[in-house]
Amino acid sequence: MKEQNNTVMSKVERYYEDYGIRARELKKEGKTVIAYLCSLVPMEIITAAGLVPFRIRGNVNEPITKGDTNLETIACPFIRSCFDLSVKGWYDFCDGIVIPHGCDSMTRTYSTWRYTLGLPYSHFINVPHTVSGPSMEFFTQELNTFTKSLGRFAHKEIADSDLTEAIHLYNENRDKAKALYDLRKSDPPLISGTEMSKILTVGMSLPVTESNELFAEVLEELTQRKEPTVHEAPRIMVDGACIDNTNFFKLIEDSGANVVVDSLCIGTRDYLPHTDVGGNPLDALARRYLDKINCPRTYREKAEGAYEKDLAARFGDIGSLGKEFKVDGVILYVYKYCDPFGFEVPARKAYLDSLNIPVLYLEDEYSAGTIGRLRTRIQAFLEVIE
Repeated sequence: MKEQNNTVMSKVERYYEDYGIRARELKKEGKTVIAYLCSLVPMEIITAAGLVPFRIRGNVNEPITKGDTNLETIACPFIRSCFDLSVKGWYDFCDGIVIPHGCDSMTRTYSTWRYTLGLPYSHFINVPHTVSGPSMEFFTQELNTFTKSLGRFAHKEIADSDLTEAIHLYNENRDKAKALYDLRKSDPPLISGTEMSKILTVGMSLPVTESNELFAEVLEELTQRKEPTVHEAPRIMVDGACIDNTNFFKLIEDSGANVVVDSLCIGTRDYLPHTDVGGNPLDALARRYLDKINCPRTYREKAEGAYEKDLAARFGDIGSLGKEFKVDGVILYVYKYCDPFGFEVPARKAYLDSLNIPVLYLEDEYSAGTIGRLRTRIQAFLEVIE
């Protein structure tokens, strides 16, 4: 039953605070829930199999304890948190897990996830590191293998028509996410960065049809707001990897700024690229997840010419978002031991410098305990750009 408009954000809050509550309900109803890590897992294939995709998230407020008995402590703190919650039983409603070759912390720990959790289904997707023709052909075959494997587990032959239907559903989801982002172009924005983070995070915990309905309800409510919930303030973009907790956005906004856009995995990097329609659906999915998601773990040939041209080719999407949302500064936020993004920090800073956009670089643990230290640096940064 559809909740009234004035309770939609309360519904988002409930789903955010009790993350996985809806997937748990669906499990009790007899549905099969497949957990996954990273934006590189094609959710369309899981949905086409008639299963419920559920993205695992960590928790910055939960100390990593039990997970560290199985994983080394120099691994990515985000992955360690996700694993820690899993072995503690937070996601015990899941029937399987899918992990892609996203980074070393994912790839090297897949066997640990598989052995420790002992789920009925597990699969590793080998994602190439280049977007060349042979790599695209290889990845298409990898997705074909994944489709057949998941089909056997679901006792269903996944047809092209099933994949095409799922592609349309997820493209609709991305259209609605883009409409939510558009509400942040005004000054002040109609939706805060903290609210946006909660909505997008909740969306990845729901079946796509329910996520589409929720996004539509949120859009209906927010477009009826007569006054923004925030005031005019410096407009900030957050750039980095995966931020699945709102603490960091709230910290920036409590410090006197508005987070109006991002370049994040649970953000524009994940939600904006569409899958092409028409033709072979697996080819289209391979193009989207390998080429259209601009992740530093994927190597692209250097653009011909000067270093500046190469920077523009690699990070032009960030520059376009900065211009479109009229940002006053960028906060580049990277977790400790996140090598793919850590190696790119100098190049990303150089590109933003070339656009005369002030940038603050923060390397952080995946923990709420560092808020005080971060607050001091963020406040100092905002004083400089105001």
